[in-house]
Amino acid sequence: MRALSLSGPSDSLSGPFDMAVEPVAALAAEAAAWDALAVRAVAPHPFYARAVVAAHRAHGLCAPRLSAVVVRERGHIAALLPFGLRPDITGLGAAVAQPFHSPYVTSTTPLVADGPGLEGRLDALVEGLARASGGRPWRWPLLAVETRLGAGLLTAMGRAGWQTGTVAQFERPVLDRRADYDAFLAGHPHKSRLKDLRRRRRRLEEAGTLIVESATEGTALERALEDFLALEAAGWKGEAGTALRSRPRTEAFARTLFRPQKGPVTVRADGLRLDGRTVAASLALVCGGTAYLLKTAYDEGLRAQAPGLVLEDAIVRALHTEEFAGRLDSATMPGSALESLYPERETIAEIIALPPGAGRISLERRLRLARFEHRARAEAKRLLRRG
Repeated sequence: MRALSLSGPSDSLSGPFDMAVEPVAALAAEAAAWDALAVRAVAPHPFYARAVVAAHRAHGLCAPRLSAVVVRERGHIAALLPFGLRPDITGLGAAVAQPFHSPYVTSTTPLVADGPGLEGRLDALVEGLARASGGRPWRWPLLAVETRLGAGLLTAMGRAGWQTGTVAQFERPVLDRRADYDAFLAGHPHKSRLKDLRRRRRRLEEAGTLIVESATEGTALERALEDFLALEAAGWKGEAGTALRSRPRTEAFARTLFRPQKGPVTVRADGLRLDGRTVAASLALVCGGTAYLLKTAYDEGLRAQAPGLVLEDAIVRALHTEEFAGRLDSATMPGSALESLYPERETIAEIIALPPGAGRISLERRLRLARFEHRARAEAKRLLRRG
């Protein structure tokens, strides 16, 4: 598939921008440039970094011909958004554009280079989005709308005459590192919750020897991944068929993703072991100073002792002692147990964005359709968990 250039002498933008829709497979040849963008992005996150997209592609977890809107500035990649077109209820079955996402992608914020000229880069990206979709609407899940980049993107859409509306939003728990763990405890708004966690940890310690182990490479990381896969498969996700080990390709994906990486994304695994047996496990991707706790599992037979939350508290301690990141991102959907442990919040929204002239269906009608679908999916997930 040949790259489709979106720039030309009639461009309304005055900056030195070149916009194109390019196959992600072709972008792999620009590994260094892609990695450099992930490092200098306004809002760096691992999910659109080269290694994570490549893992999805290698194991069939994205469209075979996944494309990306690419903005270049003076020959350098200045913005990037993987995306696809697909039929959608908000278009009454007609195709709409959507940023690439999967069950293992918890942010769809574009990668946009920081620094002077950011507004121009956002304007160029928005123009590229309109041309890439052929004027079709964008249905955009998991956008951090109140961050500098998210708010800037919506503002750029407004400058270009787009209409935008929110389908749904929630507050995702995040935690910014304090001066030390004692400062975290002193400023925590839910002291009773911390006290309850200490009580549950004592109950686990009374049952046997309790240790926390962390790994970032080598055989320790391999062992941690195996423990996680086994623990997750033994719980409700295994019964529902949604555990990573439930399908060969998702298990292979996990083995590709959670291994030492070269580039802007690194891996961290944490485990809570009781008498040598793993009773809780967490797998994280670290990028741009934030650790995204992408996957967690715990021994459901010990639910009363909350081993998963005990491990999460141990990760908070490690954040302040090891300083492996400046922030923890829970990478969760609504209703996370971490809401009582992490004090800060990041607003995550699903939006619909209509470029000028995007069909005859009004924004209000598209929002109603999307909200209906959103409620139906939430109910289906609730019933799955109960079953």
